Amino acid sequence: MDKLRSMEVFVAAVDTGSFTAAAERFGISAVMVGKHVRELEQRLGAALLTRTTRRQSLTEIGRQYAEQCRAILAQIGAAESLAETMRLAPRGVLKVTAAVSFGMEWLSPMMPDYLDMYPEVSVDLSLNDRMIDMVEEGFDVAVRIGTLEDSSLVARPLRPYGVVICGSPDYLARRGVPKMPSDLTQHECLEFSGWVPQARWRLKGDKDARHIPLSRLRANNSYALKQAALKGFGLIMQAETALAQDIAAGRLVRVLDDYLPTPRPMHLLYPRDRQPTPKLTSFIDFMLSRLGPTN
Repeated sequence: MDKLRSMEVFVAAVDTGSFTAAAERFGISAVMVGKHVRELEQRLGAALLTRTTRRQSLTEIGRQYAEQCRAILAQIGAAESLAETMRLAPRGVLKVTAAVSFGMEWLSPMMPDYLDMYPEVSVDLSLNDRMIDMVEEGFDVAVRIGTLEDSSLVARPLRPYGVVICGSPDYLARRGVPKMPSDLTQHECLEFSGWVPQARWRLKGDKDARHIPLSRLRANNSYALKQAALKGFGLIMQAETALAQDIAAGRLVRVLDDYLPTPRPMHLLYPRDRQPTPKLTSFIDFMLSRLGPTN
């Protein structure tokens, strides 16, 4: 027999004072109530009730056991109620991860709007340029840029991720403005160490696929590379949105616009679940409304 059901039946027999009343509550026979109680007594190796033809009473063990059963059943009821509530409305902590530059320039500014829409949801946002294991590290959803590897995760396409190439005015004055991809052999091309090989400074028009010498400075953090570019150390290739303010202010200057790589795919990833929580579905809908494909 199911132990929890036996506990429920036992508590009902105690509360109502009879097997017959407990049987009516659960729609079973009084004989079946007795079987549930005896099952518990066999498990415990002790009597819970003493019965006469006129009345039943709890043993000392039965009294203590009934109190513990009530507490356990109350906790289970509270847990089921919470789960039902969470299933019906977005609430709880949503763990989100994304690359640093995308997170700072795109994702973070949108989060207040999302949180205003869903006041019972909290977002734990982790910005990191390393490739993480979502499931192992307990994230609900991730934004990934680039070609996806085979995965058991669900991938929803977002707007493609376009990049620009920039250098500071003093750097370009010292080293010259590149006019075509082959000119990059004479420049410091700041390298993001998290790039997959096919994303490393491969530009349109570079038909012989020459390996452009990369900078002496590599970093696994795109913000660090931007700071180096602003200081005049080299050229940077990053998302246009990440560099837009510096370009508008004249701190960085765009180059090689005719040779920019094809925008890279961007996806929203989350674990496959037959019944995703409302907090996850609300975030997915929000992201698709803001950054979903335009066509």
